Amino acid sequence: MVQVIDGEGAVAGRIASYSAKEALKGEEIAILNCEKAIISGTKKAIKEKFHIQRGRVGTLQVGPKISSSPEKILKKMIRGMVPNYRTGRGREAFERIKCYEGIPEKFKGAKMMEIFKERKIKEMKIGELSKKWKE
Repeated sequence: MVQVIDGEGAVAGRIASYSAKEALKGEEIAILNCEKAIISGTKKAIKEKFHIQRGRVGTLQVGPKISSSPEKILKKMIRGMVPNYRTGRGREAFERIKCYEGIPEKFKGAKMMEIFKERKIKEMKIGELSKKWKE
C-alpha cells in the first residue's frame, strides 16, 4: 500500500527525512503538492543557496543541468537523505518514492497524511523558488 503525504504547508526537509526512512523500510511513498512545500529560512538566503548550487560548475551549454521543477527539487532533497542512492538498497528505496506537482487523478480521494506542518517560521514555497529560476 502506498503512503500518501500532502506537501501543502509542510516543511520540505521533514518530508524528505521521513520519506527516506520509510522507503528504506520498504514502504511506497507518494508526495503530492510538492510546489506548496516550505523551505525554511529567509527568501534571500534560500535564493542565494540554490543559485550557488545551480551555477557551481560548467557553463550553460554543458551543465550541470539542475531542474527547476518543484517535484524534482524535492526529489533531490530526498536523494541526499538516502544512503548510497546509486546502488543496492539505497537505489531501491529511492525508486519507491514518487513526487507529484498537484494531485494526480489516481490519488484523488485517497487519504493523505497531513503532518510536518509548522508555522511561525520564515519560509518560501518550492513553487516560488522554481518560478524565480524560470525568470
